[in-house]
Amino acid sequence: MNIRIKRIYDTYDKADGIRVLVDRLWPRGVKKSEAKITLWMKEIAPSNELRLWFDHKPEKWKVFSKSYMKELDKKTEIVARLYSLIKKDNVTLLYAARDRYCNHARVIADYLIQHDRKLEDENTL
Repeated sequence: MNIRIKRIYDTYDKADGIRVLVDRLWPRGVKKSEAKITLWMKEIAPSNELRLWFDHKPEKWKVFSKSYMKELDKKTEIVARLYSLIKKDNVTLLYAARDRYCNHARVIADYLIQHDRKLEDENTL
């Protein structure tokens, strides 16, 4: 499983593989024609309530991560779709937040890694 995480503003690299934007809102200052995005999975983003509560404050990171993982537990279809892409090719999760550590793309990657065995079983049924 090869998952990369990059800001949408970072330089494109062919090694990115499938580039998936995981933000609910389109990033400021990025032209759709120049984004080099394979897929926009806005449905996988945190709920508006959770996103607004978190407000990118590092002191809320642990609670945000746990809460968002619970949300991902309920987004089985979109998580399974993303997982199937990761099994086929390199995938780069793209996000717009300034913080390179405390962002929801990192939670998504951690979730996929932690649930690898379960997701594999579900995809083979």
